[in-house]
Amino acid sequence: MTAFSAFCRRNCLYLAWFVCMVAVAGSLYLSEVLNYEPCKLCWFQRIFMYPQLFLLGIATYRADKRIIPYVLPLSLIGGSISIYHYAEQKIPALSKVLPCTIGVPCNKDYLNWFGFITIPLLALIAFALISILLWTGRKEEPAE
Repeated sequence: MTAFSAFCRRNCLYLAWFVCMVAVAGSLYLSEVLNYEPCKLCWFQRIFMYPQLFLLGIATYRADKRIIPYVLPLSLIGGSISIYHYAEQKIPALSKVLPCTIGVPCNKDYLNWFGFITIPLLALIAFALISILLWTGRKEEPAE
């Protein structure tokens, strides 16, 4: 086991909580400061990200890895929604399958850095990092 993987396993709750804090702060910044109105799929992603902030915060404070089986599904489901949302933005035909009928269309790009970095991709990266960190830290430390 490398030193980096041992560090990630030991500190998985702290790191996942940090990633979650950045994601929640970023989503609030985009909607409340930059006034980007969230679409329906963005709301669903928020529904799966925001509770993790509190759950991981409490688990980090208590150093309780028993929360991982409960939080990991939130990240996996939220990441799945992010994949679909990103695909809907990048594949025009997908936006016609289940179009957003109320509010902002789900295929609208507020951000499009370098032609591929959008808000759903950033959410996907956050969900993936949290999932990987929690998956890595789910087992106890091996005895040395």
